[in-house]
Amino acid sequence: MTDARRPIGGILAVDDEEGVLAVISRTLEAEGLGPVMTCSDSRLVADLLEKNQVSLMLVDLVMPHLGGIDLLKLVSKQHPGLPVIVATADADVSTVVACMKMGAVDYVTKPLSRDPLVATVRRALEEGALRYECDRLREQFFEEKLRHPECFGDIITADPAMLRMFGYLEAIAHSSQPVLVSGETGTGKELVARALHSCSGRSGPFVAVNVAGVDDATFTDTLFGHKTGAFTGATAPRKGLAEAAGTGILFLDEIGDLSDASQVKLLRVLQENEYLSLGDDRYRPLRARIVAATNRDVSCLREDLYYRLASYHVKVPPLRDRLGDLPLLVDRFLEQAAVDLRKTKPTVPPELYVYLANYDFPGNVRELRAIVFDAVAQHESGVMSTRLFLERIKAGAQRAQGKTPVSRERTLRYPYPLPTMHELQESTIAEAIKRAQGNQSAAAQMLGVSRVTVARYAARQRRS
Repeated sequence: MTDARRPIGGILAVDDEEGVLAVISRTLEAEGLGPVMTCSDSRLVADLLEKNQVSLMLVDLVMPHLGGIDLLKLVSKQHPGLPVIVATADADVSTVVACMKMGAVDYVTKPLSRDPLVATVRRALEEGALRYECDRLREQFFEEKLRHPECFGDIITADPAMLRMFGYLEAIAHSSQPVLVSGETGTGKELVARALHSCSGRSGPFVAVNVAGVDDATFTDTLFGHKTGAFTGATAPRKGLAEAAGTGILFLDEIGDLSDASQVKLLRVLQENEYLSLGDDRYRPLRARIVAATNRDVSCLREDLYYRLASYHVKVPPLRDRLGDLPLLVDRFLEQAAVDLRKTKPTVPPELYVYLANYDFPGNVRELRAIVFDAVAQHESGVMSTRLFLERIKAGAQRAQGKTPVSRERTLRYPYPLPTMHELQESTIAEAIKRAQGNQSAAAQMLGVSRVTVARYAARQRRS
């Protein structure tokens, strides 16, 4: 049986007049609301529903064989949840009420007019999609199991928060509503957007564009294209990326850097679901789903644009909040670096993960990958030296000096009265051993002291 909740199916229009069906099909597909299947023999509807994904039905009330009332009964019994709009030349209130009680979600009057037809169909599709998404979110919440884990194969993680994010992405994948992906630089926001595209089942491609620093004219031309003669030098028409994306996903990276004028244009496109090419006076329907990403605070966006973009808001956690993934990520990057540099995959000492876990990684996964690749490039043979990593970590920490810390408190706070130098030294060594998970060599490396100093402290603790 067709899953009537799926919002990615087509529209089935049923009417015994071929001319009416042609008008419906042409009108809705021109507005990007297709595909539209038509049926002039109501006896064939049951078979069509069984063999095709249908997200909405539009049926005439008065037809030979099976009328609209009969079809409503069929849908309510065999395909509960499938939204149905009835078309009637009789706008009698009692007739409309009777249809609503039998499951119709709305009605249009005949003869059909373009604007009411388009508005009614669009509203019914959006409401059906929202119901479907609520069902998916509810199921995902209780099941906590991915239906399509293969969609997330490029994201290396075993972190519970990341896996919950995957479940959320699956739940919203079939929606047409915009998505905002936020997270620090290097967390993998584009990988998240690509995973969403893989889950969606959309036939169109994934088209990505970085809009940082793009001026208003370039933004419009890049996304929406231009006609010949639209401006000096426009000797040929150009298709924009919105058209290139088709029914796929248009990914706008670094949306927080977009100028205010361009944000206003994007807002209108999202509100009206249509766009205007440069030099054109005919609006085109936007068929692609918009997914935007930013590494800045969302307050950088216009408030009205934020609420449009964030129909769904995916927050990608920083690497320092998923330290359990360090061994998985390092292992994957070691493999990739070895293949890239035509070397044997090296072995790393266990204490390496202690050092990595005590670094904030301002560049997140992208920075870790760069560190691993650089270390493999310098590695000669045997077990890889931690020095190759520590030099890059130290350099990264120095670059971060003077910047506002992201998560860890950098300012020491002393009790009153102040501790003695001996007490301060003892507590600092104790903290280093704790962070190093008992590894004295690693603790000494973090403090910049000899292993003997740490060992003496540990010996005193054992005697006391």
